[in-house]
Amino acid sequence: MTSKKEDLFSHQDALAQLHESQPLSAKLDFLHQLIREDFPFIDRLAIALLDEKTGILKTYIHSTTGSESPLIAYETPLDSAPSLREIMQHRRPRIVQDLAIFKKGAHPHTELIAAKGYKASYTLPLYQNDVFVGFLFFNSFESHPFVLAVLRQLDIYGHLVALVVINELATIRTLLSAVKAARSMTHYRDVETGSHIDRTAHYSRLIARELAPRYHLSDEQIEHIFMFSPLHDIGKIGIPDSILRKPAKLDEREFDIMKTHPEKGREIIDTILTDFNLGAFSDVNILRNIAEYHHEAIDGTGYPKSLKGEEIPIEARISAVADVFDALTSSRVYKPAWSNEEAFAMLRHLAGDKLDRDCVDALLNNIDKIQAIQQRFQDN
Repeated sequence: MTSKKEDLFSHQDALAQLHESQPLSAKLDFLHQLIREDFPFIDRLAIALLDEKTGILKTYIHSTTGSESPLIAYETPLDSAPSLREIMQHRRPRIVQDLAIFKKGAHPHTELIAAKGYKASYTLPLYQNDVFVGFLFFNSFESHPFVLAVLRQLDIYGHLVALVVINELATIRTLLSAVKAARSMTHYRDVETGSHIDRTAHYSRLIARELAPRYHLSDEQIEHIFMFSPLHDIGKIGIPDSILRKPAKLDEREFDIMKTHPEKGREIIDTILTDFNLGAFSDVNILRNIAEYHHEAIDGTGYPKSLKGEEIPIEARISAVADVFDALTSSRVYKPAWSNEEAFAMLRHLAGDKLDRDCVDALLNNIDKIQAIQQRFQDN
């Protein structure tokens, strides 16, 4: 009788690992291993996401065998990649049995893929509720591997990968929506414009991409820094309007109250994570760290913990530089907007003492991109 009962549970779910709390990149690696059991010639899986506000296609996560991914911290306007844009427009996958047909292509991503030795690709467009999200790429070192029987199976695997990725993105968007809803219930929504939030996010991504090789930031981490940086001041919804909106310098008592907003932000985020059961998604600590530590200073004179140097998480150091730069170049009730040149000079002055020098240099190395961000996301 015992053996018969044991037989009822003799089968192990091959996909059970997907239920575990682990980073999205680990789940993609797991699925890639399963796919290679059937199709060992699938040497790379990669996801690229579209930034709908800018039209920029950016690398997100990948699973690569044999070598590093040819595309890390990479982005390109979708309009400059017509073959990919056609996939989105036709809403159908694309099969390239021999990537040599693109050997005359001038796009860096085409050259980088070819330089790594990939010979074939199968590309699926990803949609969430009929809205285009990005692309899933299957790459192979073999040419002409995608016969009909293979494609039928890859479509099933592809949609499974898509569901896992979209579920993760939906989780993050639920969190972002919950935080934004909390903000909108207070007068704080009038303090920072939507343009400020967009600029801060894109400055943070710019810095993170520049620092990725040095700090070993993955595309997934870069994207989460981009998503979470605008939420750094969520704790200000707990600050009285008399202080938050004071059109003059705060006195010592008022400033002490203002300095509580990073810890309040961490508390608000932890409450939302618990109430919405969102504590298990990838890189949740990036959000916590940005909210709690974005006012720490490199020399230890910041708050709330007086952390120094590399004690401050890199995502908080990135967010701090992005926020300070946008605050300097934006008009406030107590000051006019500074010019970029004036703000650049101030960042250089603060670098090494208050702000992280690597983060400042990363921003200032991309002045043309700063100007493009400012042009696209102007205050009304």
